[in-house]
Amino acid sequence: MRIGHGYDAHKLVVGRKLVLGGCEIPHTHGLLGHSDADVLTHAIMDALLGAAAFGDIGGLFPDTADNFKDANSLHLLGVVCEKIAAAGLHIANIDATIIAQEPKLSPYISLMRTNIASVCGVGVGQISVKATTEEHMGFTGRLEGISAHAVCLLD
Repeated sequence: MRIGHGYDAHKLVVGRKLVLGGCEIPHTHGLLGHSDADVLTHAIMDALLGAAAFGDIGGLFPDTADNFKDANSLHLLGVVCEKIAAAGLHIANIDATIIAQEPKLSPYISLMRTNIASVCGVGVGQISVKATTEEHMGFTGRLEGISAHAVCLLD
């Protein structure tokens, strides 16, 4: 068994779509990044890569590469899952938490879980996604950005 942890954070800005777990969520701001800046999916990728001792997403998908500009993070997650499978590893479970003061994410959690499970080739019951606020504290509480943590277990 191998455990991995991932973390990601992106700044909220006007003029970008807000994408979390592959879901486009209506909001006044989106996340700034080289790809679609999906912090949830990025944290999950880093957890998976870490558990497999494959480095991090910056090494696999550098933000200096034009071919990853505005990339769909679910597609990138698929590449990570292919690497995991090629190494003979299987995803036992993924548990992730999004930290965002707003918008309310509960209406989208089920679709996020379905999207992630589908790309990872596992059952929805193996994917947990939660959302919380920081009670107006820190950069997420001040609406400056959104972050996510993820842990996974590979066997």
